[in-house]
Amino acid sequence: MDLSALQQKIAGNSAILLYFFNDHCAPCLSLRPKVQDLIENDFSKIDLLFVNSEKYPGLTAHYSVFSNPTLIMFFEGKEFQRWSKFVSVSQIASAIEKPYSLLFDNENQ
Repeated sequence: MDLSALQQKIAGNSAILLYFFNDHCAPCLSLRPKVQDLIENDFSKIDLLFVNSEKYPGLTAHYSVFSNPTLIMFFEGKEFQRWSKFVSVSQIASAIEKPYSLLFDNENQ
């Protein structure tokens, strides 16, 4: 994946969550399935994309990711919020709940 493709993906999705990780990061590995479950079960219209910081250091640098895990939430192509290091799933859920419902509940009306 290159920067241009990632930027197009962000611009082309109403909501996308980037999850920066590496395979030598215990918190990254334990948090990953919890975040996947949260998105699949509660926020299914968010596109979840995993970026391996070791494999894609250019992407990591471009998004100013200095530690793993780092999660960056984008709504309508704009960075909404980011979480790093010690991340709780409940923090993520409570932060994205309102903008998510405003964005997607209006689609159904």
